[in-house]
Amino acid sequence: MRNSLNKRYWAMLGLTTGLIGFAVSQSMAAQAQAFGQGSILAPAQKVEAPIKPTGTPTTATEIVEGQNQMPFVQSNGDRLLQEAQARYATIIAQGGFPAVAGGTYKKGDKGPNIATLNKRLYLEGYLRVEGTQGQFADIFTSATMAGINRFQRNHGLAPTGKVDAATIAELNVPADKRLATIAANVPRLATYEQGLGERYLIVNIPAQQLETVSGGRVYARHNVIVGRPARPTPVVMTPLATVKFNPYWNAPVSIVERDILPKLQSNTDYLTKLNIKILQGGPTGPEMDPKKLDFKTLVPDNYLFRQEPGPENAMATAKIEFQSPFGIYLHDTPEKQMFNYNNRFYSSGCIRVQKMPDLVEWVLNGQGGFDNSKIASMAQTLERLDVPLTTAPQLRVAYLTAWPTTGGTVAFRNDIYQMDGSGFTVGQPMPVGEMSPDGKRFVLKPLPRQLPIDAAEADGNGFFGSHAGFKQTSLFATPPGQKPFGQGLIANAASAKGKSAGVELAANGKPKGLFNWAAYYKQQAADAKHPKDKKHKKLKKDQAKAGKTPADAKPMKKKLVKKKLDCIATGSGMPSGCKPAAPKAPDAPKTP
Repeated sequence: MRNSLNKRYWAMLGLTTGLIGFAVSQSMAAQAQAFGQGSILAPAQKVEAPIKPTGTPTTATEIVEGQNQMPFVQSNGDRLLQEAQARYATIIAQGGFPAVAGGTYKKGDKGPNIATLNKRLYLEGYLRVEGTQGQFADIFTSATMAGINRFQRNHGLAPTGKVDAATIAELNVPADKRLATIAANVPRLATYEQGLGERYLIVNIPAQQLETVSGGRVYARHNVIVGRPARPTPVVMTPLATVKFNPYWNAPVSIVERDILPKLQSNTDYLTKLNIKILQGGPTGPEMDPKKLDFKTLVPDNYLFRQEPGPENAMATAKIEFQSPFGIYLHDTPEKQMFNYNNRFYSSGCIRVQKMPDLVEWVLNGQGGFDNSKIASMAQTLERLDVPLTTAPQLRVAYLTAWPTTGGTVAFRNDIYQMDGSGFTVGQPMPVGEMSPDGKRFVLKPLPRQLPIDAAEADGNGFFGSHAGFKQTSLFATPPGQKPFGQGLIANAASAKGKSAGVELAANGKPKGLFNWAAYYKQQAADAKHPKDKKHKKLKKDQAKAGKTPADAKPMKKKLVKKKLDCIATGSGMPSGCKPAAPKAPDAPKTP
């Protein structure tokens, strides 16, 4: 499976992978409008390397109820990690970890290399001191094997109990590097554990796993697909809101304009293949017959292109929504094959969950009589149903590269987004290698003109082409010769002294580290109400200065004024940098 995927699979993947939801909530719609999603003037984008799924999964989707397993985040996690921090500092003071010689080792092996291995395991708490003394000091015993097995689980390796090259590499990471990783995660845990409640979900991005937690212990783990380094998954803290069975997918205007319409000009069967309907005016408008539409002149703003529930739908059977300015959610996927890989960093930010029906059952917790059989029936009937949660579990989409585990040991994962040492706890990581306009590795709210993540899912991951070898693009790329998007608009949370909407400050004037969603939405609504006042005032001032108005200008002047107004409507505001708006069909009502 890893070495060859048949053509039919890749073709289907190309058609469906990018259809990762465009939520219809008001906050997401306002965000899409603010980012100029419908404008034909899309910013230039950087090209990233093709995505290549690799490796066999080293973690499993399974129910572990009753096994007393510690979750990624718990009420005292920061304290436990601080205790580990002190132990690692002591190890460094005493000379650090001994280097384990390369090779492969298994139970029954004996010699000086095994003696070093046993000492190395003891220092991190994977072997009792007796395993380093006397006749067992240089023997690979059952205790050594058990210690290796635990070490491998804590580092995201296949738990074989045998030492291979990958295990050697993790064993030989210097103690001072491990200490730095621990230090970066103590404040994250202190933030994430606030207000957890009795039942909650944790998505740990670096671990590519989701945990459901009840009573402080893990009920189940699910493997997940998360954002790739050029499209990182944001960190959010919020309760879940709604379970949507058999959800629609509404194509963003930008996708319709750039990708769907050109295909429909030669092949209207394309809509049938993807099970997409065209509705005039919006979701409540009449369904249009594609054969009676002229796709060469059709204005996409006046129609809704909606993918119906079914096997081709990118969200498959269900999605779980929650408040986030970044437009992400948890959802099912028709491409179950993609969970057969260990490297699952290839979404555009949303979180795809393995065995989504099991997660939905846990989240609903009996609400409305939903059990496994009823959820399975929903998937078969394709009935559309939204279920607002009456008792919503808390959600933490977390970024943890170190966390405490059973027995005082610490689990580690690779810093996939390169955020350690940046002070990052919550918000949107910038793509690897990029900085925010204020010089940070993350932002607390979406950058202006950035596509919402759900729209980017559709735009950037193979919706209209093959996934294999498909070159991805970066959301945050800056066109040559232009300033970074939003420069001067995103305030530094510390220097703004709390004036920047969405940043909650403590009494000392420093950011608390939590994002104030209420303030963000209030400011977003205010911005949406009068988004272009300054531009219109400037236009009127320019017209008055020239002694002309649209009413009394000469024909050529009328065209220039109209072009400038069109530019303002599309969000560019400069006639030299935009195109006139496309002519609108006379019989097409404007989208509300």
